[in-house]
Amino acid sequence: MTRTVVCALSLIASALVGTSVLVRADQAPGSQASATRDLFLTVGKSLVVDSPTNIQRVSIANPDLAEAVVVNPREVLLNGKADGETSLIIWQAGGNRLLFDLNVRQTNSPIEVVKHQLAQELPGQAVEASMDNKAVFLRGTVNNLTASDRAVAIAGTAGKVVNLLNVKVPKADAQILLKVKFADVDRSASAQWGLNFFSTGLANTPGSVTTGQFSPPLLTPGTAGSATTLTVQNALNIFLLRPDLNFGATIEALQSKSLAQILAEPNIVAINGKPASFLAGGEFPYPTLQGGGGGLGAVTIQFREFGVRINFLPQITPRNTIRLQVTPEVSSLDFANGLVFQGFTIPALSTRRMQTELELETGQSFVIGGLLDNRLQDTVNKIPGLANIPLVGKLFTSKALTKSNTELLVLVTAELVRPIPVDQPRPAVKMPEGFIKEAPQVLYRQPGMDVTGPVPVKPPSETIPVEELQQFQKATPATPAAQQAPQLQFVPMLTPPAAPQTQPYTLPAPAGGK
Repeated sequence: MTRTVVCALSLIASALVGTSVLVRADQAPGSQASATRDLFLTVGKSLVVDSPTNIQRVSIANPDLAEAVVVNPREVLLNGKADGETSLIIWQAGGNRLLFDLNVRQTNSPIEVVKHQLAQELPGQAVEASMDNKAVFLRGTVNNLTASDRAVAIAGTAGKVVNLLNVKVPKADAQILLKVKFADVDRSASAQWGLNFFSTGLANTPGSVTTGQFSPPLLTPGTAGSATTLTVQNALNIFLLRPDLNFGATIEALQSKSLAQILAEPNIVAINGKPASFLAGGEFPYPTLQGGGGGLGAVTIQFREFGVRINFLPQITPRNTIRLQVTPEVSSLDFANGLVFQGFTIPALSTRRMQTELELETGQSFVIGGLLDNRLQDTVNKIPGLANIPLVGKLFTSKALTKSNTELLVLVTAELVRPIPVDQPRPAVKMPEGFIKEAPQVLYRQPGMDVTGPVPVKPPSETIPVEELQQFQKATPATPAAQQAPQLQFVPMLTPPAAPQTQPYTLPAPAGGK
């Protein structure tokens, strides 16, 4: 039996240097293979197995790693395709069988490693890598910027990278419609009861009896025979006076109910990943003291927004859901809780604001906030001793009862939307009254495509350089530039009309008074 000569070390060296190598597989006819031998092959290289007798059949266990091509009846060409281990069996004429453990290895060349990794990480994308003077040049077309960044990262393992890739023109960004429903109901009911007694000279003793909860009239005793002056600061509901008795009373007996409703449903559209804001309201001025030399400063006017406001940032996740950072707000001017500065009323703001981050699918809704607030305030003032007298004691007791109820609901809905097609009707606001008929009906606008011609609906090229796409994305800022609030010289502000001042009521001098 003739031994089969397989030199493993020479196979490895030859596979790394050349494209093919010759291996002789000698075995006496009629004998069976006694052992499995190792055979080494490099990815992208070829190996020739030579047999002294005719070959009848060749089999490779895993054709994804290597392929066998019969060149002639006594030669088999092996091509390395991917790294790994598999089995090679050769059947010779006469029943001989040769067994090989085929080891397919990656090449040690850096550029070959880069090519292999590019083909594995970016399948179906035409990316070519070449090396010249220790620099790796990338050419071809990738699907997106992420694929370009991966290709650059892979090529960076072999040396300095020169990125000459093109990227396919991306599709239009998705647009998200945010719908917010803001419902608020405020109810309040109050009841007040109290009495103030006063004397302008009964028994020659001017004075008053009050619980202090409601302001009593102001008595100013006269001098040297003049009459006592009575100034009514708050006449309340009922004002009683007996001039002949020099005795009177003010009575507080009020019941009130109030109801306030707010229903706001703002909508706004934004591109994926870009912030958007909405404001329906206005700006009100308020004074601000600016610092100056010597501790003196100038008073300037700044403006603050109020009304229905939305600030939100949408982002489509890899799960095909919409992630929202949303801040809805409803605010209104509150003169009741404002302050007076140098005779001018500065209103306060009644604000309802929520800020949250949530995730939902298109068309779904989320109740991001709700509030149910019930309050009761009961205030009782009484004069000690006199208020404890049965029946009569009620006259020396004052009471104020206030009940309030607040209900708040904030609902948000997000949807993926597209522009309205050209031939579809557009939404419009119905005007209750017509405008002036003599006004011109011509629309002042840019002429349409029927005048200017059609616009290109497709990009001029299917691919563009990576640098051009990156510059386009940088040219679109993620956040709008903040506008500085204007500052003006201090000017008077409009204030609600003041209540008419009460005139003092002078009582006639009591009979026999001194």
